[in-house]
Amino acid sequence: MENNGKTHFGFEEVDVQSKQGRVADVFHSVAAKYDIMNDVMSFGIHRLWKRVTIEKSGVRRGQRVLDLAGGTGDLASKFASIVGPDGEVILADINASMLREGRDRLINDGHAGNTRYAQVNAECLPFPDNYFDCITIAFGLRNVTDKDAALRSMYRVLKPGGRLLILEFSKPVVPGLNQVYDVYSFKLLPMMGKLIANDPDSYRYLAESIRMHPDQDTLKGMMVEAGFERTEYHNLTGGIVALHKGYKI
Repeated sequence: MENNGKTHFGFEEVDVQSKQGRVADVFHSVAAKYDIMNDVMSFGIHRLWKRVTIEKSGVRRGQRVLDLAGGTGDLASKFASIVGPDGEVILADINASMLREGRDRLINDGHAGNTRYAQVNAECLPFPDNYFDCITIAFGLRNVTDKDAALRSMYRVLKPGGRLLILEFSKPVVPGLNQVYDVYSFKLLPMMGKLIANDPDSYRYLAESIRMHPDQDTLKGMMVEAGFERTEYHNLTGGIVALHKGYKI
C-alpha cells in the first residue's frame, strides 16, 4: 500500500479506499466463467501449478487448512479430501460471487462435512491466533491492497510450525520469455476475455495486476519481514508463476 493514500489498480493509480470495490467488481463479473477462463488462459497448466502447491503443502489427515482467496474451490476440494473427516478446511474469499461458486463446487464434490466458508478480508483475518496448520493463497495476493498487512495477518493465525504457501504470477526468468509474455498478456488475454466471458476490461486488469505484483525476491523479503522463516520460492513455467513457502517457527 502506498503512503500517500494511493495504490494501484492495474496500471492505474487510485485511492486506497476505492481499490477493494473495484477489484470486487472484476471478480463479480468473471466468477461464472472463472474456471473456463483459467483453463483457456493457462492452456490447462494452472492445474499442474496447483498440484505442485498441494504436494508442497505437506497437509495431512486431521489438519486445519485455510484456502484464502480460494475462489471456486479447486484447492479447497483437494485439501478436504486429504484432511478427512477429522480435519477442517475453510474456503475464504473477499468476493461473495466467487465464494458462492466455491461453495457449490465443494458441496457437489461431497465435502459438506469438513468444510466451512468465510467472506473475509486477508488484511484482517477473523480467526484466532495459532489456529491453522496451513494457509494457501493462489492467484489472490496481487489483488490485496495492503499485502504487508495481509502477510502479518496470515502469520498471526498460523500455528507454530504452520506454513504459508503463496502461488502467484511472477517475473519470467527465461531469456526472451518476457517479450512473448507481454504480447500474450496485453493482446491475446483481453481478446480471450471478450470472446469467452464478454469482458475484455476485467482481463486487461488481471494482466496489469500481474505486472504490478512484487517479483520473486521482493515477495520473499516481505514474507521474512512479516515473521516467516525458512522462506523459499520455486519458479514454475520459467518464472511466469512462482510458489513461495514460509514457516511460522
